[in-house]
Amino acid sequence: MENAIGFKPLEAWIGRDLVCILEREDQVINAQPDLEKVKALDGLLLHITSKGKEKYDCVSGTFAPKLAVDEDPVCGSGHCHLVPLWSKKVGKKEISAYQASSRGGVLYCELSGSRVKLAGQAALYSRGELCIEI
Repeated sequence: MENAIGFKPLEAWIGRDLVCILEREDQVINAQPDLEKVKALDGLLLHITSKGKEKYDCVSGTFAPKLAVDEDPVCGSGHCHLVPLWSKKVGKKEISAYQASSRGGVLYCELSGSRVKLAGQAALYSRGELCIEI
């Protein structure tokens, strides 16, 4: 993990994705993972995260080279992994999160039982209709 990320994680968790907790926010912001090495790690996506310094409860970055996505600008599914973790660590149900990609984005998250509610600004990029013939 350290070779792939460029920093030694303090903790690592695996579910569908691999979550690596780094020591400092600046490590997440400045990380430039070796994407070929990330492909060899367990988990579908790699999320790196740390406690936020001031404005946010947590800061993260998401990388998905196994899915031909170098870096996800703001990963909703990733925060479904991160929010329960940070909720427990900071002792609150409402988490403000910043994804530190080149585009970046803020998520307002709430742990509600076993569900994670996410809010923030989004851009509509597609609209579709399903037609079912009987």
